Amino acid sequence: MRIQAIARVLPASIALAALMGSTSILAQSRGGTVLAPSNLEKMLPATVYYDGQPAPVQMRNSGGVKFTDGHFVLASLVDTSGYSTGIATKYQGYLIAEVPLKIEDKSLPAGAYGFGFLTGGKFLVTDLGGHDVLTAQSTADAAMTRPRPLQVMADPAGGFRLYAGRSYVHFNR
Repeated sequence: MRIQAIARVLPASIALAALMGSTSILAQSRGGTVLAPSNLEKMLPATVYYDGQPAPVQMRNSGGVKFTDGHFVLASLVDTSGYSTGIATKYQGYLIAEVPLKIEDKSLPAGAYGFGFLTGGKFLVTDLGGHDVLTAQSTADAAMTRPRPLQVMADPAGGFRLYAGRSYVHFNR
């Protein structure tokens, strides 16, 4: 009986892998698939522009989602060593959203943004000129056993989580 069940599921898994192309699947949630950081190298630029200067992207600290309609949300930490302390405090990463998002029930239009996880449990999204666009409350995940500097994971309740260490915000379409 187990062999028959596996035989029914296997063709669907192969078909899904073929549809995804070279994109590795880390986890699925209703509405999309979490992408492996190693496959984001083709999608994320090596450097990004923010507040008047370029900054290198940290590919090893990147994550993303491919929604069922083929649109993407990509996030990566950046090297902010060339920025002033004031900017580097609120600009830790780069977010590219091909579709409008809900981040902790706040609306964010499609676009490219800077973001940062701030002290006091705040998540800040800024436009490319460094102006505040959205502020949301972040949550600490004490149950996370192996935090990484940045990662995207499926949320068990639906949607996705953007993590910086153990702090995260929930996002969805």
